[in-house]
Amino acid sequence: MLEIRSHGTLTAKGKTLSGYAAVFNSEAVLGDFTEVIRQGAFAKSLATGSNIRALYHHQGDALLGTTKGGTLQLREDAHGLAFSLSLPDTTHGRDLAILVERGDVSGCSFGFRVAPGGDRWEHRGAQLVRELLAVDLMEVTLTADPAYQDTTVAMRSRPHQQTHVDLNAYWLQTL
Repeated sequence: MLEIRSHGTLTAKGKTLSGYAAVFNSEAVLGDFTEVIRQGAFAKSLATGSNIRALYHHQGDALLGTTKGGTLQLREDAHGLAFSLSLPDTTHGRDLAILVERGDVSGCSFGFRVAPGGDRWEHRGAQLVRELLAVDLMEVTLTADPAYQDTTVAMRSRPHQQTHVDLNAYWLQTL
C-alpha cells in the first residue's frame, strides 16, 4: 500500500527548487496517530538507485523530474531528506514556479511503502505513535497542503552550476 505524507515550507528561485521533502524527528498528527520520521529512513531507497519521481500534488500526470533522468537529486543529511529539482519547461513546471514564488505552494510530501520491520508503533500515554525507520521512497511531491509543516522548498534565481555530487558519500554519512 502506497502511503503519502506532506510537509512544510517551499520556496522557488529561477528554474531550480530545493528544500526538504521530509524532516527527521518532527512529529505530524495524522488523525488517530502521530508519526515521526527517523534519520536513515530513506537510506536504503536512495542506495538502491531506484527511480524516484517528483510530482505536483501526487498526480502521476504532473511529472516534474526523476532521479534516473538526473533532474531530481535526493540525499539524506542530519536534518532530513534534502532535494534539488530542476523544473521542466512544461505547463506544470512553469505554473509551479509561479505558485512557489507567490507562496501559494510552500510544502512537500512524499509517497512511500513500509517494508516489514520498517516502522515501529507504541503508545505514549493516550497517543499512538508510529516511527518510520526504513521506507521504500516512491515519490516526492510539491504541495500547498503539507501534513508535516517543517518541510521546505526554495527556488534559486540564478542558474545552478552543476558540480559532481558523490551520492555514495552522502549515503555513507547517514550510517
